[in-house]
Amino acid sequence: MPNYRLDIPNQFSLPRRIGRLGELAYNLWWVWNPQGQALFALVDKSLWNQVNHNPVAFLKKVERTLLNAASNDKAYLEIYDQAMRDFDAYMAAKDTWYTTTFPKLVNQQIAYFSFEFGLHESLPVYAGGLGILAGDHLKEASDLGMPIVGLGFIYNEGYFVQKITEDGWQETSSFYLNFEEMPVIPVTDTEGKPFTVSIDLPGRQVTARLWAVQVGRIKLFLMNTNLDENNQADRQLTARLYSNDPEVRIAQEILLGMGGVRALRALGYTPNAWHMNEGHSAFLALERALEFVKQGLTFEQAAAEVRKNNIFTTHTPVPAGNDQFPLWLVDKYLSQVWPELGLSRDDFMELGRQTMPWGESFVMPVLALRLSEGRNGVSDLHGQVSRKMWNFLWPDRRAEAVPITHITNGVHMPSFLARRMRLLFDQYLGADWMTRMDEPETWTKLDDIPAEQIWAVRRHLKRKLAIYINEHSRQLWQSGRNTPAQVLASGALLETYSLTIGFARRFATYKRGYLALSDFERLLKLLNNAKMPVQIVFAGKAHPADEPGKLIIQQVYRAVKDSRTGGRLVFLEDYDMNMARFLVQGVDVWMNTPRRPNEASGTSGMKAAMNGVLNFSVLDGWWREGYNGQNGWSIGEDADTPDGEQQDRQDAESLYTTLEKEIVPLYYDRSADNLPLEWIARMKESIRTLAPQFSTRRMVKEYMNALYLPALTSKKH
Repeated sequence: MPNYRLDIPNQFSLPRRIGRLGELAYNLWWVWNPQGQALFALVDKSLWNQVNHNPVAFLKKVERTLLNAASNDKAYLEIYDQAMRDFDAYMAAKDTWYTTTFPKLVNQQIAYFSFEFGLHESLPVYAGGLGILAGDHLKEASDLGMPIVGLGFIYNEGYFVQKITEDGWQETSSFYLNFEEMPVIPVTDTEGKPFTVSIDLPGRQVTARLWAVQVGRIKLFLMNTNLDENNQADRQLTARLYSNDPEVRIAQEILLGMGGVRALRALGYTPNAWHMNEGHSAFLALERALEFVKQGLTFEQAAAEVRKNNIFTTHTPVPAGNDQFPLWLVDKYLSQVWPELGLSRDDFMELGRQTMPWGESFVMPVLALRLSEGRNGVSDLHGQVSRKMWNFLWPDRRAEAVPITHITNGVHMPSFLARRMRLLFDQYLGADWMTRMDEPETWTKLDDIPAEQIWAVRRHLKRKLAIYINEHSRQLWQSGRNTPAQVLASGALLETYSLTIGFARRFATYKRGYLALSDFERLLKLLNNAKMPVQIVFAGKAHPADEPGKLIIQQVYRAVKDSRTGGRLVFLEDYDMNMARFLVQGVDVWMNTPRRPNEASGTSGMKAAMNGVLNFSVLDGWWREGYNGQNGWSIGEDADTPDGEQQDRQDAESLYTTLEKEIVPLYYDRSADNLPLEWIARMKESIRTLAPQFSTRRMVKEYMNALYLPALTSKKH
């Protein structure tokens, strides 16, 4: 029996006939099932959009008369009944991939720790790709029936709201989440009291309350410290993502790692595998070692036991990008831990010590690597980079023999595939194609789809994007805070059917958001070719402390505002998952320009590919594995250039030349019935080769077979 209760708040007044809408609102199954979303949108589409597709806020605000009308609408009730049958069948299924493939492991448990989880825009507690990947991992684990439990934070202020000033500077502001209007469930103990967990920090104890998110069949537990019993500073530990204050960060990571282990134990979970998504949660290894030491083992024996069941995934190919703390800060926050482990200070520091140009630091991935048997990067090239980067931990081995493997990232197809494209696949690939999406054979029937049908879907998705951007511009204009130039910069003049390129991601310097602007006169000729115009839509945020990243946004925005572009350069502010779906579904080309080899994997291009969008990218991360010469285009060569400025020049030349000579002419080359037949052939090749290879279904199965299975079948603790 679990040591906790999840009581869905009874805060809605719903007609009895559709009363289970309240239950569905608290299970994110609806996020990746269009019929589930339709149950809310069909009641009041305008309100559904206003609340950013948040079903809890929606049901609290929707007019009762509209709910009554829905409960008496025969067509609505047919959709409702079918959706609830599908939901019940999904939740009750016993013959999942996991249970049929690993019947002897059905009672095992896998813990998955991450600093952020990007599940949906209604839960804005994610910053970017790391969180989206974690959210996709849980969704796919649910679909596969895997026994995973997630652990992270719920942040009072989410990430941040981005506003772009008239001169292009990113301004940030906070917003405060109302947990009562979010699809999160308060966790209580068996007596109905709030479920809490505590950790010791210097001179005080910090308590965190637990909340739960139901992700299909998976439970995700999120900690929050905004409690009266904590001091004001500690109440802010879970206020927002990625604090720049190292004391806040180390306290957060102690809470996530050590507090997270205690939370799962208190809830009644006994995981047999512990997966750390990046180094933020690496302190969990210390907490697990403490458990063994308290049972009478030496630290060396405890560490050996801990390693058997720990899995660590690194996402960062740059040493400076990994979480690290000065040794004095580790002294301050963890000096009580090493005596409990039976270690000297020096031996403890050695667990995470790395010598940097600026001195010695305690590096979280070093701790995770030392205390994990399963270790992986997130693409083939990133695996190579990681083995070189961490070679010093295995000084007796050559880099290629360093025991760090790779599992290339994937994306959760049901979450990002456009509904109209899904219906087309249902028609031609077979009704059960989604259960076989990771099998290349599933996609051989793509050729059966008539060119005019798949192109009609693409035109529909382009119209949806144009309408979305048009409404985005209208709202900026109505806000009264923007100049006409800013409204035009937000896409008011976007053309629906012109060749449209998307560039949306975090604005870090290595992603080179400026590359397409480096020869502006040449770019203007592409944009303003009357017969073959080109449009580029930019979107993305820079970390609030990343001044160089904000300068790149400013550089892009000033180019966007240049009247010579004719409105064909666009910048959309406040990028989130909702905007991302419109972009990856609606543009024609997805452009990615990282400075190789700094892109560990990337996933946005995978989402674009499944929707028939063609990738145009540097051969870094996932695209180096996905590109075959016929399913998109490359920028530059499959080689590293030590000189960054030289690489910029070479890649910019490749970018412009490929656009001028290949991409633009191909898009506008039409048959007698106005179909770009060669473009459509390339689209089909892209979907056929990329959709199965870069799905989370393939990815999570690889994690299971390569990393979870050894942990689950080792000595259980």
